[in-house]
Amino acid sequence: MNNNNKEKIVEMYDNYVLKTYSQNLLFTKGKGAILTDSEGIEYLDFSSGIGVCSLGHCNETVTVAIQKQAEKLVHTSNLFYNELQPKLAKVISENSIGGKVFFANSGAEANEGAIKLARKYGSDKGKYEIICMEEAFHGRTLATLAATGRKKYRKGFAPDLEGFIHVPFNDIDAVKKACSDRTIAIMLEPIQGEGGIRIADYAFLKAVRDFCDKNDLILIFDEVQSGMGRTGELFAYQHSGVVPDIISMAKALGNGFPIAAFEVNKKLENVLTPGTHASTFGGMPLGCAAALAVFEEFDKKEILNMCTETGVYLKKELQQKLQNNSIVKEIRGIGLMIGIEIDGNIQEIIKKVLEKNLIILPSGENVLRLLPPLNITKEEADKAVNIICNVIENLEKK
Repeated sequence: MNNNNKEKIVEMYDNYVLKTYSQNLLFTKGKGAILTDSEGIEYLDFSSGIGVCSLGHCNETVTVAIQKQAEKLVHTSNLFYNELQPKLAKVISENSIGGKVFFANSGAEANEGAIKLARKYGSDKGKYEIICMEEAFHGRTLATLAATGRKKYRKGFAPDLEGFIHVPFNDIDAVKKACSDRTIAIMLEPIQGEGGIRIADYAFLKAVRDFCDKNDLILIFDEVQSGMGRTGELFAYQHSGVVPDIISMAKALGNGFPIAAFEVNKKLENVLTPGTHASTFGGMPLGCAAALAVFEEFDKKEILNMCTETGVYLKKELQQKLQNNSIVKEIRGIGLMIGIEIDGNIQEIIKKVLEKNLIILPSGENVLRLLPPLNITKEEADKAVNIICNVIENLEKK
């Protein structure tokens, strides 16, 4: 594709697409951890499409599964059975909390469903409030936005939907103090992705679990970003052993095909009944085929082990090379969900890194977020480390 074609596409964006994103490059193809732009220039993608393409772009197993299913049946609606939806639900259930699954299309929808279920569970008792964490991010629908603990995302959309209380992350005393006779659930991310790659203390998670058990509260874990192998376990909560009542997932579930889900334990499996919640496209055959192929890849290629080993290596290399850098405050994360906290302008670093053909993301106000494909090579990890360290070191010298 030449520059003239790119200019035409940009012009069409300006004329016909709402300007809700700041965009620059035009990518036309991808393979593994590499994206190629309209000028044929290759970029190493350490964003995975914001944690979506965890098996890399155009993974062969997933691509073939989508192609084959598209030739058979794309969509029927949930008014009818489809042969792949229960197979996928079974795989999810057997690899997580052992419950039942509702399928949706995005993380916000999955979290919205979890919120609705919690409110339905408490409706006969007049309970509807959900305690959430400061700096959390749960989505951009009105309910998930109200649950989100970062005020800048809620600005301009007041009034917030009633029933969400925010407390400091990792503070069990604040959780207990916020609880009232209206409280029905506690909602949190085991690792805050948008909030700075902040990891929940395992002792905090256990204390929250115990508090929920003693007070008949629902514990909801949002694993939209931390789930599907990102931390070296299929779900981040599995590192702690603390099991939620509801878990939401999306992003990497279909490795690029939009599919999401929330799963509930046996206590909650009869709360939502026909007519109380629905999704036209949720769990369509095509999406289920993609997600089943993702699980197939996890089994076949030991993706979780690869993620763990590469994550340890990547974090160690960054720590060693940046340990004496004055603007690096902390390097943290689990598996291949890594944050580099900076005392400075992260947007300048992200821009300079992009100029060296590496894509990384911001998180919070001052954290560089690395979410590469879980199957990246050691050579790709080394290349990313060298670019990031070079940019940060040059910035420190200024």
